[in-house]
Amino acid sequence: MDTSALVAAVKQAAADGKISDTAVPNLQAWLTEPRYADYAAEVAEHIQQGKWQILDDVFWTIIPFGTGGRRGRMYPVGSNAINDRTIGESAQGLAAYVKSQAGESAELSCALAYDTRHRSEHFAKLCAEIMVANGFRVFFLQGYRSTPELSFCVRFKECSCGIMVTASHNPPSDNAVKAYWSTGGQLLPPHDKGVIDRVMSVETIERANFDEALANGRIVICQDEVDAAYVAAVASLADDGPRDLKVLYSPLHGVGASAVCPVLERVGFNDVEVFSLHKEPDGDFPNVPGHVSNPENPKVFDSIIKHAQHHGFDVCVATDPDCDRIGTAAPLTTDEGAAWHTLTGNQIGALIADYMLEARKDAGTLSPDNFIIITLVTTQLTRRIGDSYGVKTFGDLLVGFKWIAGVIDDEGPDNFVYGTEESHGYLAGLHARDKDGGVAALLLCELAAKLKSQGKTLHEKLDDLFWQHGCHAERTVSVQMPGSEGMARMQEVMASFRAAPPTELAGSGVAQIRDYLSNTVTKTGGSPEPLAGPTGDLVILDLAATGNYVAIRPSGTEPKIKLYMFTYEPPEQLHDLDEAKAALEKRLDAMEADLRKFAGV
Repeated sequence: MDTSALVAAVKQAAADGKISDTAVPNLQAWLTEPRYADYAAEVAEHIQQGKWQILDDVFWTIIPFGTGGRRGRMYPVGSNAINDRTIGESAQGLAAYVKSQAGESAELSCALAYDTRHRSEHFAKLCAEIMVANGFRVFFLQGYRSTPELSFCVRFKECSCGIMVTASHNPPSDNAVKAYWSTGGQLLPPHDKGVIDRVMSVETIERANFDEALANGRIVICQDEVDAAYVAAVASLADDGPRDLKVLYSPLHGVGASAVCPVLERVGFNDVEVFSLHKEPDGDFPNVPGHVSNPENPKVFDSIIKHAQHHGFDVCVATDPDCDRIGTAAPLTTDEGAAWHTLTGNQIGALIADYMLEARKDAGTLSPDNFIIITLVTTQLTRRIGDSYGVKTFGDLLVGFKWIAGVIDDEGPDNFVYGTEESHGYLAGLHARDKDGGVAALLLCELAAKLKSQGKTLHEKLDDLFWQHGCHAERTVSVQMPGSEGMARMQEVMASFRAAPPTELAGSGVAQIRDYLSNTVTKTGGSPEPLAGPTGDLVILDLAATGNYVAIRPSGTEPKIKLYMFTYEPPEQLHDLDEAKAALEKRLDAMEADLRKFAGV
């Protein structure tokens, strides 16, 4: 079947409803344009075999290069898949933009690392070859390394940019590249748009030979040097304190043992066991529920907790595959046989914030100029903790740790204490500009050891914070909406929340709507007024009950909408903490039910 016949077959498939209309121009391009010549035969084979569902999945759109990078399902061909072409375009576009900003005489360099996923090393070497061909020297972390170590490497080696090959906690089918600027942070305006424009207009991908570049020094294998420097930088944050703590750690089949274990050992936590079921690096993530290694999911901890209970551990810690997120579980009390529960990302973040601020206060180094950073969907408990210590909290930020990284540099790194987001991301120190599971593990273990010496657990400390600042309960729900139909549905749901939002949620009236896409705030029954703050696809409904609100946004990296719910009972109204917690959980249930009903999900 010649090319014209293949194109005709594609158009007929669209007319017959076998593929989306939007897939037609993308398929036609991959069949006819010279830049896709290496892939045309495989696309043709798919057409001849009538694999229309697969073709629609991988061609209905062009996989976006977002402000963090490109993420999606791996497939050998397709504009909406992760493959050599889409990864290559990403590296080529990044290289072209960095060169345009640096000037002709600049010495260009790029840090590169990769995780344990399938084809991660292949994609990392491909990116290295492209960067070298474009005039960059590449500092390559050979072997599985963490995303925060890549961020550190960019800064440590004073690189022009960085690339991390990882899809974080996505399913085994996925992979991605994350792009980093010279700050060690992910791309911020105006560079994000500049890189995106270059990526989407790539015609030719330049490529060198990896082994030749290694031999002539254009690629430098440097993980031993960077490992040592990274561990030293994180360990420098350690506080003198108790180290009597039995820790069960799980890397969830990812890279975390390369970061967490050396750090904990360096600072004196010598009773750390790596959970055997999750120890082996494996891109299939075989021993976690659903093969999705996400420490945000409490079910991930079921087998870890069972082992911890049977062998007398004090705390469980787990990191996601690229070790930039962390989760934890601990007994509710120190009583023998006490039940174990996980902590949410918001709860972990608040506990670490209080621990760090208290340590600085006790050391006499806390200043009103110090600041912490949260996002618009992070618990207000952390802000209230910051207020109680007299420090500033920056919280008018969109979702994404890159915004936290930007504030660190904009407001003065010397006064930065801590940044946190609800999705289990945390950072302290100035060594990196991305969330860091190694840092979080260090601080969490220090806190747990300190509490153990006082006869308390993490959960009991959280209760103390509730008594002091009010009881807070939050919930995040992700609603999957894959494919072209899912994208249209996401847009419909967001439009409905903007145009005619619910007037009541969980029995409480909606007092106002904050729309960060139009930057307007509208009180119920009133007209839109200007809203100061960032611009992004986020809607927040503030309820009449003080401190209770919901937020709705489409994910920037996955085909889903996220619903965030926040409830609060002020400290002066607390009489029985268990009753208050139960009441807030009931309120969250009602909020979720009302949101799902309104959105039709």
